[in-house]
Amino acid sequence: MMKKTGGLIAMMVAALLAGVGTPAEAKDKVKVGFIGPLTGGNSVVGIGGRNSADLAVRLHNADPKSKYDYELVVLDDECKPNVAVQVATKMATDRSVIAAATHYCSATAIATVDVYGKFNLPIIVWGAVLPDITYRKKIAEVHRVNGTMINQNEANAELLTKLGYKNFAVIHDTTDYGKGHEKYFRESLEKRGGKIVGTFGVTADQQDFTAELTQIKALNPEVIYFGGLTPIGVRIRSQMDKLGIKAVFDGTSGIVSDAYIQGLGPLAEGTLAFREGAPTEKLPGGKMFLEKYAEQKYDGAPEAYGPFAFAAMDLIIDTIEKVGPDRKKVVAELAKVDNRDSIVGKVTFDDHGQNTVPVVTKYVVQDGKFIEWDDSEYASGKRKLPGQK
Repeated sequence: MMKKTGGLIAMMVAALLAGVGTPAEAKDKVKVGFIGPLTGGNSVVGIGGRNSADLAVRLHNADPKSKYDYELVVLDDECKPNVAVQVATKMATDRSVIAAATHYCSATAIATVDVYGKFNLPIIVWGAVLPDITYRKKIAEVHRVNGTMINQNEANAELLTKLGYKNFAVIHDTTDYGKGHEKYFRESLEKRGGKIVGTFGVTADQQDFTAELTQIKALNPEVIYFGGLTPIGVRIRSQMDKLGIKAVFDGTSGIVSDAYIQGLGPLAEGTLAFREGAPTEKLPGGKMFLEKYAEQKYDGAPEAYGPFAFAAMDLIIDTIEKVGPDRKKVVAELAKVDNRDSIVGKVTFDDHGQNTVPVVTKYVVQDGKFIEWDDSEYASGKRKLPGQK
């Protein structure tokens, strides 16, 4: 009889505790990671990505249905491969971190894929576009929610040849990112009848491009294609002006950032660039994302790849909610992602963990903003790019 009474009292006490919301209700804490360039020339994009991943964490933590309380572990890869390997190893060997959204720079992403495979840390790349990140080898832990540079360069070459441009000079940084863009742009351009009159590799920290640009001026191309990131792009475009080069400046997704426009001011006008995915405001969940982002009063905009960082972290957390905080189970579940809704559109990972992002947006700088080419006065003919027919 005493045992029954004691059990009843225990049940009543438990019910009372549950009713008043005591620490017995506290959720288990789960760590998730973010890696990106938080210092250096690409920090504006990296911070926008970090804030966006943080927003996904905050929204999940505010949801009463969430099973866990998530903590974001943030590390800076500085857009440097050697640093990236160090911080990736640090995160991957911390077994309390279950999964991570990683890397904007392709040079850092490709340098770290083996680390994630070795230590069984599931990651989703949120910005790096080099195809080899997912396709060089099959690593079960590695996924990517954004598209690749192959799609970008197809769209790039198609637009420029349609506009009537035939002669191109290429400047690319000598990282895997820059060399990859040069390769895929050349292939896309040549099959459309375009001609590359000169190709120039430059280092990621190069400051003076007088020698390369002087040679390019003598070659008299209609377009200078740039395969690289914002800091070098700003310097090259500025030095083009000093040397009186009037060619179209045509960049990759690596220059689609507020920092590019801020660094050049009026000289940014008429720059072309191409990025996979629709503009943020036109994404399926873009309006919601921008509203929630603004509510947090983050220091800085989400930038071009912020929505992808949000989508990567959101998918990571949803997966943990489903299978629990277990790395191997998360890897297995991510392999099954098929036609899943996200703010950037449907996500389907192929057998190499690569999402198919069918839309590539063409951008041009008009009046101090990157806007869609199709909505611009350049597309309508009201304004003209250098040499545009």
